[in-house]
Amino acid sequence: MQTFKGKIVSNKMQKTVIVEVARLRKHPIYKKYMKLSKRYKTHSEEPIEEGRTVIIESSKPISKDKKWKVIKIL
Repeated sequence: MQTFKGKIVSNKMQKTVIVEVARLRKHPIYKKYMKLSKRYKTHSEEPIEEGRTVIIESSKPISKDKKWKVIKIL
């Protein structure tokens, strides 16, 4: 199971939050670090306010787009 640490950017849906996970990647030619981010629709039973940092874990598909669960609020 994969786990990621990210920041909640939206909590407008019921039992779903959108978590943005950022990572650094080195450019193959210029050797400069780039910040890349990806957003995941994540299942959360209790509502969590925007801006909080959470740890998410992959799970079996819950719906068409949700394949992640919030396991811990930091």
